[in-house]
Amino acid sequence: MEMDSQETQPIMSSSPPGRISLRPMTLSDVDDYMVWATDPKVARFCTWEPCTSRDEAIKYITDRVLTHPWLRAICLEDDRPIGYILIMAVDNIRKEIGYVLARKYWGKGFATEAVRLVTAEIFKEFPEIERLEALVDVDNVGSQRVLEKVGFTREGVMRKFLCIKGSVRDTVMFSFLPTDTLK
Repeated sequence: MEMDSQETQPIMSSSPPGRISLRPMTLSDVDDYMVWATDPKVARFCTWEPCTSRDEAIKYITDRVLTHPWLRAICLEDDRPIGYILIMAVDNIRKEIGYVLARKYWGKGFATEAVRLVTAEIFKEFPEIERLEALVDVDNVGSQRVLEKVGFTREGVMRKFLCIKGSVRDTVMFSFLPTDTLK
């Protein structure tokens, strides 16, 4: 099921209340977006290159973020985004989850909370899906740990599976089914 980008999209909040919330990103988030989008260490395992200017960030948000069918800003109590999380269609019964977080917030549980929050709700929002997947570079140990802490199953390594920035990479496949238990 594809969602029209003009539809009102649900806003989810986390538990415990106030630590993080998820909401659609807006163009006014550009300065916060640039904190992580300009950082080469954040972009290392992403398909995109680090952003080099505010104009480039505005174009990316306008062309790619605002038009995305399911992308949410990960926000702290003050509603300022520290990253984003997204769901992408793979086919009619599978979706893929992806996320990015400003480096300052790595290792503090924010990505784990966001993934847990989305995973808990996504099968209700899209009841037709049978599987939520995550593809993670073999060297991205932090992201693998996030998924494991939420309860995703590590299925195995897909050898030479993705080409990221000109490099063919091995990728770890994770999955979560509607019958799985969140941790």
